[in-house]
This record gives sequence, structure tokens and C-alpha cells, in this order.
Amino acid sequence: MAASIKRPLVSTSVAASHHVSRSLLLPASSRCFSILNRPPPNYEGHIPLTRLERLGLTVGSGLLSFLDPRRGDLIAAFGEATAQPHFIYTLRDRMLRSPTGRRILRDRPRLTSTTLNIPHLRSLPPNTLGHAYAEWLDREGVSPDTRARVRYIDDEECAYVMQRYRECHDFYHALVGLPVFREGEVALKAFEFANTGLPMTGLAVFSALTLKKKEWERFWGVYGPWAVRNGIQAEDVISVYWEEELETDVGVLRRRLGIEMPPDLREIRRAAREKARREKERERKDTRPI
Repeated sequence: MAASIKRPLVSTSVAASHHVSRSLLLPASSRCFSILNRPPPNYEGHIPLTRLERLGLTVGSGLLSFLDPRRGDLIAAFGEATAQPHFIYTLRDRMLRSPTGRRILRDRPRLTSTTLNIPHLRSLPPNTLGHAYAEWLDREGVSPDTRARVRYIDDEECAYVMQRYRECHDFYHALVGLPVFREGEVALKAFEFANTGLPMTGLAVFSALTLKKKEWERFWGVYGPWAVRNGIQAEDVISVYWEEELETDVGVLRRRLGIEMPPDLREIRRAAREKARREKERERKDTRPI
């Protein structure tokens, strides 16, 4: 006769007290501490911040990155400072609602030049996502290894979500063909804001105020509306397992995600420069003395 296993009796008052004490626990980003009793890091590289420090990081990195958009470190810090406590958790929960998103959170893949094998991607057929991605990296002169490590997100899983967002950014570029100069970045940030809801991507759109007149007109007339429309209608791009889509036809992938290809920004800028050159030549001819 099998012996029965008896569980120890716990008084209801103790159990209730234990439940209440656990319910009062707050996430690290909500607990109060000072620089004199800073808690230990939650993961390698993590830097817990006080509320005052987080406020200072938000204001300082936001202002300086607006003045110098080339400072990727400041943009990264600003993104982390503004993602808590609500937005990064919301994005993580959206991944959890997707079967593919859950697999990504379980596997935690990284997107680097080593894990992606860039030389192999260059050898793939031209219509594939992998080839388009490698070609875009070569054309723009960028590398997947330049993404900053997350440091200021308190929750370890949410820190990975932010890291994944950063490393996927170049795939968004390759998918829609937008270049890395400011006009293309502003358009892509507007798309990301409409799709992910991260505040940094929305605030980055304000750098459109620094665009030149023709660029400003193109953004508000063409690329801004494209970004908002496609960001809203598209599937969650954060939940795409890009590593499994490298041999997928890039056009098929766009249709599956519900993303329209925007007008070729490089071609539009080239045509605008050529038109301006012809107009200057015509003006010189008209003003030449007879």
C-alpha cells in the first residue's frame, strides 16, 4: 500500500500574511533607494538608478541626443530611461501573446555578425531577406555589432526585449529600404513608434524639425504618412524571428507582415539633386552676357 504524503499544516493567518507581504513587493524600478544603498545588479552590466538619477538621465540624454543625433550612446540611454516603468513591459507582454514572440523570449537569440554569418547572407538569392539585409549593411557601411548593451532597464527579461529591439533595427531598415541618414532615420523611427509604442522612437520624430525644407516637405507629405499607416497596420515587428526568415522572399515577408514598400528615398534625393543641378546650369546660361 503506497504511503500518502501529508503536507504540513500552515495557519491561515500566516498564509494570508505571506500573501499580503508578497503583493506589496514592487519592481526594482518602483522601489526607493539611494546611492548609498544601491541594490545589486539584476543582470550583467545592469546599473540600478534612483528616481532622481533616472530623471537626470532622461533630461540630459534627451537634450544632448537631440542636439547631436549621431551620439548613439545617448540615444540608447534616453530610450532606456523613458521605456520604464510602463512601455517596455507592454512591449514584452505583446511578445508573450505571440507564439513566435514567446519563442524569442525563451531562446533569447542575439543578432551579431557572428550569429548571422554575413558572408553567407551575401551568397543568398537577391530576392531573399538575408541578401537584402547584407546588401543594406554593405551599402550603408554599418555593422550589426555596434548596438549598445542595455544597462538601465531593471527587469532582466525586459532588458532583453530592449536589446532585441535595438538589434532588429537594421532589419527594419533592410525590409523597407530606408537609408541611415537623418531623413531615413526619422521616417523609420516614426514607423517604429506607431508599431512598438516606445517613447524614444516617438520623441525621435521631433528631430524632423532639424530637416532641410525639401526633406521636411517629403517627410510630412510622403514618409510620415507612410510610417504611421504601416506602423499601425503591420504585425508586431518585435515578434518576428528574423533568424528564421533569412531565406524568405523579402516581398512575401512584407506582404505577410502588412508592410508597404515606401518610395525609394535615395532615388528621390538623387533626382532632386539632378534637377537642382540642371536649374543652376540653366540660370547660368540665362545670365551669360550676349
